[in-house]
Amino acid sequence: MKTKNKILSLIAFSILLGCELQSDKKEPLNVLWLVAEDLSPFYLNAYGDQRAATPNLDRLAREGVVYTNNFSVSGVCSPSRATLATGLYPNSFGAHNMRTLFQQPAAREKGIIDYQAVPPAEVKMVSEIMRENGYYTTNNAKEDYQFFKSELAWDESSIYAHWRNRPNKETPFFSIFNFGVTHESSMWNFKKNLFDDNEFPPNRKIKKWWAKYEKSHVPLLVSNDLQVDVPPYLPQNEIGENAMRRMYTNIIRMDRGVGIILDQLEEDGLLEQTIIVWYSDHGGPLPRQKRLLYDSGLRVPLIIRFPDGNRAGERDDRLTSFVDFPPTLLSMAGIKPPSFMEGQAFEGQYKPNKSREFIHAHADRFDESVDMIRAVRNKRFKYLKNFNPEKPYYLPLAYRENMEVMKELLKMRDAGELDKNQSLWFRQTKEDEELFDLENDPHELNNIANDPSYGEVLFTLRNECSRWMKAIDDKGYVNEVDLISQFYPEGKAQSTAGPEIKINNGKIHVSCKTPGAQIGYRYASEKAPYLGWKKYYDHIDEKINDTIEIITHRLGFKYGITNVYNGVKSETTYPANSHDKKRNSMSK
Repeated sequence: MKTKNKILSLIAFSILLGCELQSDKKEPLNVLWLVAEDLSPFYLNAYGDQRAATPNLDRLAREGVVYTNNFSVSGVCSPSRATLATGLYPNSFGAHNMRTLFQQPAAREKGIIDYQAVPPAEVKMVSEIMRENGYYTTNNAKEDYQFFKSELAWDESSIYAHWRNRPNKETPFFSIFNFGVTHESSMWNFKKNLFDDNEFPPNRKIKKWWAKYEKSHVPLLVSNDLQVDVPPYLPQNEIGENAMRRMYTNIIRMDRGVGIILDQLEEDGLLEQTIIVWYSDHGGPLPRQKRLLYDSGLRVPLIIRFPDGNRAGERDDRLTSFVDFPPTLLSMAGIKPPSFMEGQAFEGQYKPNKSREFIHAHADRFDESVDMIRAVRNKRFKYLKNFNPEKPYYLPLAYRENMEVMKELLKMRDAGELDKNQSLWFRQTKEDEELFDLENDPHELNNIANDPSYGEVLFTLRNECSRWMKAIDDKGYVNEVDLISQFYPEGKAQSTAGPEIKINNGKIHVSCKTPGAQIGYRYASEKAPYLGWKKYYDHIDEKINDTIEIITHRLGFKYGITNVYNGVKSETTYPANSHDKKRNSMSK
């Protein structure tokens, strides 16, 4: 009897324990990325500058964690976004030149064609990995990854994309919203902000709303006589001051857009089920900020709000890099980051015990101008390796010269009116190496590489730069024309092979010969713009009188679509992308 009672007690305890474990099992959290453009942290209230009213960012800072040492991998958009999408450094797979998909006219004149960078076969976009793990994924709306997006990466990537479009409201989501109002172009081509009217399209039924986007001069939202601190490398006059006031105005407008999304999250009752990540895609929009490897171009703000007040009000001074963002996203979702990723998670289940010691960055071709610089930084010192010291530091860019403050700098240069700090950018040659003490020289104006007292620091950072470049097989050493020929044999984009299909008892089995190709499918009767391709695993159930579309796609290759209707397979077609359309129009 005692034995029987013990057995019954153990069974009861096991049942009770199982119930407790089940009740403790947490539902997956949503993740929301809010991404500003061309914005340094130095000009935000959360980082000590109170000139721009940013109540929504301030709220995130109060309720979340402010990261004070966060860095992009490049001072410009497309390479940075290539890293944010893949977890690879751009210069590790040929995505380091700005840009590849849509060349500026001046670059085209030099023979640089539109092309896709081709990641290694095993690489997937991080949003695709999130989809494979049950997340509904949306991107509104900027892509610019240096390759066309994986067709399996998003449920929707468009101006209408929104977590509200997911069919099942219980499905966790990963959503990105991009705010372009702080972009460099808003410093000279003033555009009406999509968010000025304090509204945001809740679903795709509101289409005419987007027609409000128009070119117009936007009045300043700060006082015309606001006292500003103009960086020493910019004109110390009214034009430099006005540029700063315009930048603060754009920050205010961006903050309003952030507030709209936060309001929608609260309206849906999802605030405490969502990790909110706000950051910018690289440093500031002004001359000697964007495109350069100084902190003004690399250092970016980052605020993460965790649910239920977790870590509210913290300031985190660990070094973090964009290459860490994809593994961190997965780690926060409880998903183990794949081995191909070159960064490390800094939050979540798979965060290592050791924080990073260095961040790394690159600068290569920008539009028509070509250079090669590499950067390594620890918490105090920045090292730059100039591979073309014979070239001037300032390289002309027609796009940047639309900006009034850039025109003023060039006017002052030609008139011999630049002071010592302003002249540094325009020197005709560069030192092989540069070293800056960021603690005492935050604007990086005083190169201490030749100071013997910093010899050990120089040695350490120089060796780290060399180690990193070898570890990632830096493609900056490869001539871009040769790189394109590797990606585009015989001058043509590579195509993903069509699927090999076998049908047995109503089950469609699919394979693809292209290494790294992903396979997806959808039924014609279920197609919707807010529903992405279904991931293929072991088979597809055939439906009579319903076309099944099958897609095969490897990143950097053209994708193919093959239809199956009542057991009959069509020829694989390769939809024209923007490259093909542009070439066709030019040939007519």
